[in-house]
Amino acid sequence: MEECALDTSIRTLGPCKLESHLPYRTWADDKRIQIFVDEELSEHNGEACCVCFEAAGPRKKLYFDSSRAKCAIVTCGGLCPGLNDVIRAIVLEAYHAYNTPSVLGIRYGLEGFIPSYSHNVMELTPASVEHIYQFGGTLLGSSRGPQDPSEIVDALERLNVSVLFVIGGDGSMKAASAIAKEVRRRNIRISIIGIPKTIDNDINFVPQSFGFDTAVDKATEAIGCAHVEAVGTPNGIGIVKLMGRESGFIAANASLSMREVNFVLVPEVPFSLYGERGLFPALEKCLAEHSHAVLAVAEGAGQDLLSEHETRCDASGNKALGDITGFLRGKIAEYFSAKKIPYYLKYIDPSYMIRSVPANANDRLYCGFLGQHAVHAAMSGKTGMVVANIMDKFVHLPLELVTRKRRTMSVRSDLWQSVLETTGQGDVMGTSPEPEQHL
Repeated sequence: MEECALDTSIRTLGPCKLESHLPYRTWADDKRIQIFVDEELSEHNGEACCVCFEAAGPRKKLYFDSSRAKCAIVTCGGLCPGLNDVIRAIVLEAYHAYNTPSVLGIRYGLEGFIPSYSHNVMELTPASVEHIYQFGGTLLGSSRGPQDPSEIVDALERLNVSVLFVIGGDGSMKAASAIAKEVRRRNIRISIIGIPKTIDNDINFVPQSFGFDTAVDKATEAIGCAHVEAVGTPNGIGIVKLMGRESGFIAANASLSMREVNFVLVPEVPFSLYGERGLFPALEKCLAEHSHAVLAVAEGAGQDLLSEHETRCDASGNKALGDITGFLRGKIAEYFSAKKIPYYLKYIDPSYMIRSVPANANDRLYCGFLGQHAVHAAMSGKTGMVVANIMDKFVHLPLELVTRKRRTMSVRSDLWQSVLETTGQGDVMGTSPEPEQHL
């Protein structure tokens, strides 16, 4: 197995000269972790390869005098389970482990740095974050859309911030990278640490982002409800719309969890509606055999079928997605009405409920580790990086790597193959790879 020629080095603000007073016997220091990365994550010609990453964890020597360092936290983009947990973990680690005198909360995303918005800054303390893990959303609020990196760095200097923690998705990590570049251009000593957040699970080189486990849990509940509705009537059809943008991870994982889904539609796999291998003939056959059917539809699926695809962008610059489930419901009505086949359709869209719930136990645990490791990295002067977990190892990743592209689900992966086997849809829809591509 070849070693990837990826640059995984992490920038530092300067030499670390201060002794850490943490009571550890094991230190990360110059430890590097060798990880075999599968073809889904690899950028090495789509093949598995070996990559060495800098290990996360506490260092013997610190760059910042933690008793004088001031930290700031900002949450950006859409809501996600676990945001409050990460905020809490950072604050508790900064105060209790490093005796940091001040942690500021920037209100309403990157807007909070811009004077014209007039958002007040919050002072975060262990007491103020003690119970926030019980609630969904983010204590700090959030917003979408870019802001001028120069104005953001101006604000960091005015506030005398030593470390900025940016919690957000792909767009937020790009913003963090731009902020880090502006800091470097000015030759000032501010650490920029990213914590990747997206329930879509589409951050490059991050196998699973926080909030995804909770999202699958809640999506599974919605699928269960759709199944109950579908089996309760003759020729019942349950459609569940799930988030994911250009990635089908939530739809695939939730469907496998329930194993009551008959068709999984994801952005990575094109499908047709009619013909021998079309969706609707397959759906008709399913109803004839089982008297019901359940469809899990990722929001980005079938965009090529919509007339308005790729015409608009949202505030974050992402392609605005067309309403695939509305389109499908209309076409299903046309198809079965023309054939005079009675049916009963129930539609469930739990998207914003999923985003807004508190994190489950697994995600809370994950968020705690991410927050702790982010503080360790910051105090040792690391910058322009994110903390991630790869193959059960916490590592540092350069922002340039995670922002290079969006992660999508491989149709050759075990995950998608399991979906095809569980649903049986591969033989009738053309949703499986060509035979020579099968694992």
